[in-house]
Amino acid sequence: MVFKCQEDSFLKEFTGTIVSCEPANIKLADKELQGFNVVLDNTILFPEGGGQPCDYGTLNEKPVRSVIRKGSEAIHFVEHTEPFVAGENVKQKIDWNRRLDHMQQHSGQHLITALFSRDYNFDTTSWWLGADSSYIELATKDVTKEQLNAIEETANALIVEGREVSIVVTSPEDGIKFQDARAPRGLPADHVGPVRVIRIEGIESNMCCGTHVTNLSQLQAIKLLHAEKSKGKVYVHFLAGNRVVKKLSECYERELAMNNVLKGGPSMHLELIQKVQANLKTLNKSFQKLLKDNATMEAEKLNGLSEKPKYFSMHRKDGIEPDFINTFLRTAPTDIFYFLSVADNTGKGHVVLRGDPEVIAKLGPSFMELLDGKGSNSKGNNLQAKVNNVNKIKDCEAKLKQYFS
Repeated sequence: MVFKCQEDSFLKEFTGTIVSCEPANIKLADKELQGFNVVLDNTILFPEGGGQPCDYGTLNEKPVRSVIRKGSEAIHFVEHTEPFVAGENVKQKIDWNRRLDHMQQHSGQHLITALFSRDYNFDTTSWWLGADSSYIELATKDVTKEQLNAIEETANALIVEGREVSIVVTSPEDGIKFQDARAPRGLPADHVGPVRVIRIEGIESNMCCGTHVTNLSQLQAIKLLHAEKSKGKVYVHFLAGNRVVKKLSECYERELAMNNVLKGGPSMHLELIQKVQANLKTLNKSFQKLLKDNATMEAEKLNGLSEKPKYFSMHRKDGIEPDFINTFLRTAPTDIFYFLSVADNTGKGHVVLRGDPEVIAKLGPSFMELLDGKGSNSKGNNLQAKVNNVNKIKDCEAKLKQYFS
């Protein structure tokens, strides 16, 4: 069946008749919704298919959260507490912004796919219409930057020309006979009735169930973002229509923010960021040296004591830098039990217990439980672990003090 949404993709409201209404529930975004599965005699709400997500909208102002096709029927999940009555007339409305976006992305995909096939003999094996961007999967090992630019330039030139996009409704047998039709992937097993062929003037004809623009000018623009290689195929990510404008706005706002942060215009951003990175690298080297010098100094203090303590505890919160502990232990006396940690301001850190294996075996498990230790590595006289709760350090020190009292 060809639904009303497929006859006229620009129809925003339509009155249909309830055929059936059954209680149902669905799970959306980890939330269980209660309502009804509603079948109408016809619908302007597109059921998910052909790589295109379903429309959203309302039936008599009640929200439609999902539409799926089953054979010749479109099943609408309506979130509502009261059922509709068979034979009742209901007013359908679509979420127009979502519909227009899907039309632009889907028609854009047809155009991009046709151009890659025509100009480079790259077949599209699948595509994905995402919430923010979409991609086509090409059966090739590589797509060069030059090829991306050429396809984008050609696509936008055709948009400026305003090539017509038309729909032919025909039988499944005749649908595959169009001479300029690309090889179809086959109809769904439960498809019933006539099929639609989407024709872009002078470019292609292809069987498709989705909603489309009627003229390429309605796409406004196409932007090919990048090509991503993956196991003998390439994903070409793209934007079409209002998504191009939205992305441009986001990028421009980000540029303005970067201007303020970097104190320079867009043409200087890369250079200024590289300078910041170089300065950070230099500062980090200086910081590491200071840490090591400080660790050595702390160890030498212990070496200078005439009477060594039974245990020594030291904890820093200026960053998770295990090198500080390693440097300290290389210089510190070996006949002392050590409880050392480095952490940041998130409460996460790195802990080391060094000394008598019996003490480590006795205290280590309780310390790890208090500190929420993960992936502890205990070897004889040494225990190291990443921890998630350094706020319990003082509780551990109390246990340490009690043990050696």
